[in-house]
Amino acid sequence: MGITDNERDITLWNQFKNGDEEAFVVLFRNYYSGLFNYGCKITADSELVEDCIQELFMEIWRSAGKADIISFKAYIFKAFKFKMVRLITKNNKARSISDTTTENAFELSHDNFIIDKELNAAKREKVLQALQELSPRQKEIIYLKFYQSLSYEEVSEIMQINYQAARNLIYQAIKVMKNAITYQLIFGLLLNK
Repeated sequence: MGITDNERDITLWNQFKNGDEEAFVVLFRNYYSGLFNYGCKITADSELVEDCIQELFMEIWRSAGKADIISFKAYIFKAFKFKMVRLITKNNKARSISDTTTENAFELSHDNFIIDKELNAAKREKVLQALQELSPRQKEIIYLKFYQSLSYEEVSEIMQINYQAARNLIYQAIKVMKNAITYQLIFGLLLNK
């Protein structure tokens, strides 16, 4: 059985804590694009997202990895989300930010999901329309759980909800999408009669 991504990350984190600068660079490279994509779901200001990533890793560098963590991915995404909200507020790049408005800012596009190439255009469109039926909070949890492959524990930590609330939110999101697709199919059949 091979090493998991989390085990690899924890090993790199511990190496960084023990003074290995290259381990820090590897963590930065491994997480930069994922954090950038996540940040672009929160704000359209890509420069702000880049600044936030750099500031976050600078803070981690200065603290020399003092934190004891169980999941580096959950740790970095949670810290990044917190820092994004603070930076947006500080720089007045958006209207007053609260948890609610941050949730409302979260957007998903078809680029966020790998849709099987064999799906025809009509099926793909149905899935994309179903995604638009989700609330911002549901979009965020779908993104974290399925696109970022985070566990329920990690998702609940990032979104600051308990484990059961994370499971319920995923269940509700899938139910909304399933109902939307079913409605689209039935409506399509009725139009074709």
